Amino acid sequence: MHRFGPGAVMNYRHAYHAGNFADVLKHVVLAQVIEHLKRKPAPFRVIDTHAGLGVYDLGGPEAGKTGEWQDGIGRIWQSDPPGRLADILEPYIGVISRLNAQGSLRLYPGSPLIAHALMRSNDVLIANELHPADRATLEETLGGAGNAKVLGLDAWVAVKSLLPPKERRGLILVDPPFEEPDELGRIIAGLANAGRRFATGVYMVWYPIKDLPPIMAFHARLAGLGLEKVVAVDLVVDRPSATDRLNGCGIVIVNPPFGLLPHLMDALPWLTARLARSADAHFRLQSLGAETLPTA
Repeated sequence: MHRFGPGAVMNYRHAYHAGNFADVLKHVVLAQVIEHLKRKPAPFRVIDTHAGLGVYDLGGPEAGKTGEWQDGIGRIWQSDPPGRLADILEPYIGVISRLNAQGSLRLYPGSPLIAHALMRSNDVLIANELHPADRATLEETLGGAGNAKVLGLDAWVAVKSLLPPKERRGLILVDPPFEEPDELGRIIAGLANAGRRFATGVYMVWYPIKDLPPIMAFHARLAGLGLEKVVAVDLVVDRPSATDRLNGCGIVIVNPPFGLLPHLMDALPWLTARLARSADAHFRLQSLGAETLPTA
């Protein structure tokens, strides 16, 4: 159950991995996308297709068993990023700091909690979680906020039914657990369909990296969709050849907001150095769309 490739299953149960290096990358990018969307006064909608619990206890039985957070947010928490980087990371770090107001790092926010904390009162969050128990916990975590709604649909059914949003501005975050065969194929099909329904939407799709050939094939298929603005942000913390472990992760961003990519290019070298497990650690930001996108 821990293979990754065409037709393979990874079985990524998030409670065991909360706050790890993959969460750090995903949530830094998420926070930056939301901050850039807020530069325009018009409201927007965030649709989180695999929302999870909303908040995770790093001292609990799941996260405590793996301890992965120690090599993730544990290396970032209360660090001292240089210069402009501190401002870039502040939205993300600020949410965690407010959640851990007592000063010690115990709780880690999931993507719906980060999104909701950064959104404005006239923006809307749709948090979709299929697992009934996790969905109930998520509803409790969000506390009945007036601009947040929790659903329990299959992720891609949710995307089809919720697009286009009435605000005509929005972010769709897709973070699958990779428990289904050929999840990468489902992502390709889902993005193609979503692009027809909501062509101007911002899409973020997370994927694991264990070995490079499946990722290169995935990128090639993404490029073949013919979308105008698509980038892939890959962070590898160890040599990507041991296919029985998570060696890196990536995020596909469709229609990245203007100004986002230079901020990511500022943050990625520092994040890679902080999160590296070996000298093989590296990052890459590449365009997979028809349009060449500026990164500086």
